[in-house]
Amino acid sequence: MARNGFILGLIVAILLVVGAAAQVNDVSAGLGRTFISDQGVPGIIANDTNIHFGDGFSYSLSYGRRIVDAGFASMTVEVPFVHDPTAQLSFATNIVPKSFSAFYLTPSLRINLAPHFAFSPWISGGGGFAHFGPSSDLVFGGPSSAKSTTTSAIQIGVGLDVHLIGPLKLRGELRDFYTGEPDFNVKPQKHMNNYYAGAAVVWTF
Repeated sequence: MARNGFILGLIVAILLVVGAAAQVNDVSAGLGRTFISDQGVPGIIANDTNIHFGDGFSYSLSYGRRIVDAGFASMTVEVPFVHDPTAQLSFATNIVPKSFSAFYLTPSLRINLAPHFAFSPWISGGGGFAHFGPSSDLVFGGPSSAKSTTTSAIQIGVGLDVHLIGPLKLRGELRDFYTGEPDFNVKPQKHMNNYYAGAAVVWTF
């Protein structure tokens, strides 16, 4: 009995090591929207002193490599990329750019629960950078002097992977990119939340 128990334990240990050593890749492409929190601007005399952001269509790309697979859970190194081509701005006075583009690139760790089941919820966290490119026009017309900026970014995300058929999955995701401020020609709050909500098709190999 003791010998059988030892063999069984050895088999379980080998399976865990093999599972941890196995590395599975996934790539995804998706579409969604980016929602940005209003930014208050101190020192401005107006009925509304907040910069408001339009909710533009955004697209996402991601690459992941699984580094640990324990069966009930897995850990993946992922590199999520989100691009917002045009975010419209609204402000009470004609001093901020009309719009800006943004992208976020944040290498992260993703932990999936039940990765081999039909439904696999996950959480993700990491950090990288964000780049903002303001338009050359002001919100009510005229040239803007705002410059492109690159800031640090912290990413926290949650989502659900749904197995479709073969190597294909459907992914729903919500990510918060917490970044520094772009150049708006004014000094709003120092940081802002950029929430991306979208759906993606995932291919695993």
